[in-house]
Amino acid sequence: MEPDAIIQVDGLSKVYALYDRPFDRLKEALHPGGRKFHRDFFALQDVAFAMRRGETLGIIGRNGSGKSTLLKILAGVLTPTVGQVRVNGRVSALLELGTGFNPELTGLANVFLQGTLMGYSHREMEARVPGILAFADIGEFIHQPVKHYSSGMFVRLAFACAIHVEPEVLIVDEALAVGDVEFQQKSYQAICRLRDAGTAVLLVSHDLGSIVEFCGAAILLDHGRIVARGRAGDVVNKFKQLMSTHALEAAAPPAAAVPAAPGWTGTLQACFKREKCTEEYGGGVATILDWGVLGPAGQPTALIDNADEVEIRVVLRFNQDCRRPIAGYFLTDAKGREIVGTNTEFEGFELGPRRAGETVAVRFRQKLAVAPGAYLLNVGCSEYVDGEIVAHHRLYNLTALTIHSRKRFVGFCALETNVAAETPAP
Repeated sequence: MEPDAIIQVDGLSKVYALYDRPFDRLKEALHPGGRKFHRDFFALQDVAFAMRRGETLGIIGRNGSGKSTLLKILAGVLTPTVGQVRVNGRVSALLELGTGFNPELTGLANVFLQGTLMGYSHREMEARVPGILAFADIGEFIHQPVKHYSSGMFVRLAFACAIHVEPEVLIVDEALAVGDVEFQQKSYQAICRLRDAGTAVLLVSHDLGSIVEFCGAAILLDHGRIVARGRAGDVVNKFKQLMSTHALEAAAPPAAAVPAAPGWTGTLQACFKREKCTEEYGGGVATILDWGVLGPAGQPTALIDNADEVEIRVVLRFNQDCRRPIAGYFLTDAKGREIVGTNTEFEGFELGPRRAGETVAVRFRQKLAVAPGAYLLNVGCSEYVDGEIVAHHRLYNLTALTIHSRKRFVGFCALETNVAAETPAP
């Protein structure tokens, strides 16, 4: 184990035996030659990573990719088939609703039960109960059996217990998606306080914005394997690419490969500094030939006043017939959070149909009325196929745009506001 690691996972695999018929299990147990009547299913395969105190790690992937299985092994609920998991500290896990709570006991009794499972005495838990009750905010229902709780009440109490037992490792599996907005904000603030105090946090969520916001790093699981790891924003982009690839594989006919970036013949993009972290992918139905941002005078610019109207231009070439293409853009901040953006479908603009060989320049004109700072430009062309979004060509993190403002305001965007005041008649 690494000297400063609080979690060390090496060569972890979890295998389940799948039987086509219940009787096959008995046949396998009694067969004199040891013949197998099952097939192996790898929920996890050769997973390895380490975490240190104060780190936050997001775990993302499609349904069935192994996320919950991994967290249950780390929490001690499941045992691995192969490999080692070493945790150097007290683990508090908030898995799916119901884990660790006795539905017949009252909420208060379950609070003390959780404390006992974590190794605390009754007296030690009594000192923590006021904080737990204040955070959960479920009132007199604390004296009712939890089987009568709503999902929101249940998760508030479970999360309050999880964060008030001074964990050195906190594991959260989608549970926060149940609470309302106010509770989610309070919960994430509590997670940040624990992180700042040295708690290692593992977070599974389908809310990719939360992963980028709160996690310094992330890993992407697919079919039980880690297929990407690194900065949270980069891994989220890889996940989007993976989802698009799966949707593309399900669509027919298969599309041609995307032409390599060096072969582009655009002119606008030459005015911008390309970022090293650029990613591109897509099925090749369309190719982004050119892109750029033009200022009020029509000149390419990377320095933007958020009160000025600018033009974001995307030039597409269609390599195959495309019935309803969608072109769009969005800006991300330094963490990879999607701050603002739009596309032709959102704007009610019908871009198609388009025939193979056609070229079209799509122009978005508006004010980028966002907070001053540095942002990265992302553009793409996609289409809905059988209800799934399929990426024809996407370019991420193309160039840095610097936005400044002559107006002061609070938050992510500058609102167009008219203020009036009246003196009431006596």
